Amino acid sequence: MRYLVEPFALGALKRGRSIEQFLGAAGTPEKPGIRWAEIWPKSEGFVLVVHEVEDIGDEGCYDLVEFPSFEREDGEEDFGRRLAVVDGALAALATAERMIGADRGRWVSQGIAGDDYRDYVRAGRPAKLLSE
Repeated sequence: MRYLVEPFALGALKRGRSIEQFLGAAGTPEKPGIRWAEIWPKSEGFVLVVHEVEDIGDEGCYDLVEFPSFEREDGEEDFGRRLAVVDGALAALATAERMIGADRGRWVSQGIAGDDYRDYVRAGRPAKLLSE
C-alpha cells in the first residue's frame, strides 16, 4: 500500500519523519511543470512546503528532487516555498487541504511521491489527477 492512512501519516510526523504528496501539473504549456507538497516536522512546528519544478521526467526518471526548480535559476537544489508553520500534525494536514487542495488520503512517506509522478506520466500527464 503506497498511501499512508491518516493515523500512520500523523505517526510519521510525530516520530520526526517528513511526508509528501504529488499534486500534479504546474507551469505553462511552453514550460510544463509539476508540484508536490511536503510536511516537515521541525523544532518550530510542522512546516508545509510546496515545490514547483520543471516536468523533465519520464517513467524511468522520477526522482522529483532532481528536477530543476522554477524558483531557482542558479541550478541549486529546490527547497520549496514555505507556506505555513503549525503546531500540530493534524493541523498540518488540515492546513495543506485548505491552502493547496491536498488530499488527506494521498500522503506518502518521504521519497515516494515520485511513484505518483510516474503514474501521472504513464497516464499521459493529465491536467487533473486521476483520483480527483
